[in-house]
Amino acid sequence: MLIVRQFNDELFKLFARKRTYIGFGAFVVLQVMILALLQHPRAKASIAELLEQNGLGFDDHYMGLTLAIVVIAFSFTFLGGLYVALIAGDIVAKEVEDGTMRMILSRPIGRVRLLMIKFAACVLYTLVLVCFLGVTALCCASLYRGGLGKLFIFFPDEELFAFYDAGEGLWRYTRSIACLSFATLTIAAMGFMFSCFKMKPAAATILTLSVFFVDVVLMNLPYFAELRHLFMSYHIGFWVRTYHAYPPWHEIVQSVAWLVGLMSTFVVVGVTHFAGRDLKG
Repeated sequence: MLIVRQFNDELFKLFARKRTYIGFGAFVVLQVMILALLQHPRAKASIAELLEQNGLGFDDHYMGLTLAIVVIAFSFTFLGGLYVALIAGDIVAKEVEDGTMRMILSRPIGRVRLLMIKFAACVLYTLVLVCFLGVTALCCASLYRGGLGKLFIFFPDEELFAFYDAGEGLWRYTRSIACLSFATLTIAAMGFMFSCFKMKPAAATILTLSVFFVDVVLMNLPYFAELRHLFMSYHIGFWVRTYHAYPPWHEIVQSVAWLVGLMSTFVVVGVTHFAGRDLKG
């Protein structure tokens, strides 16, 4: 089918760029650094104290699953957003800047169809990046500690304190990575929208990150604690709530609905604007 061939061509262009792989390499380096620093006696003592205060064994819970969650929770919010925004902000604006977009549109392909193919490529990249992070974090942490162990997770902001055995922990870890993959598509959709506007690729990336980081800062201000549900980053963080012993499914469904609405809005605004753009100037 023609659309499949066009999608494959888009993926080839995307993964032929060196910058596409920066995110994968950076995450591996960061994972190794975090795991190495967690070897410091003070870091281990802090975690051991928290576990022992709650009657949990250090050797059972300071293992692959627990450390993988630590790596993801403290690395993905900023680095994940950065690399997804970098690719999504580049996907349309770069081709317009290089002049190849006009050549592509001289062929029998509509703008909406072309943009949908490009957004689908952004979606695939985002899913692959998050899954890569989830798999490598778990593999590195498990190799480092010699097994999966039991899962221990502590998020004061979410009033989350939970621990599970290896089987239940692995299932919840896998489910949370799937949820994180979906939530990250919101950043990809926003970057794609800005990429459809008349601006440089770097400007689209910076604008995407600015909106996301401003949202994160505002949500974390204690004065807005009662208004957290109005911020995009609160709903992106719904993957953490899947670790509750009894997940608040009504809140999770609301967050998913929010994110679907935001993603749809970003894509429609971007496609509508680009469909009416004059690319001759």
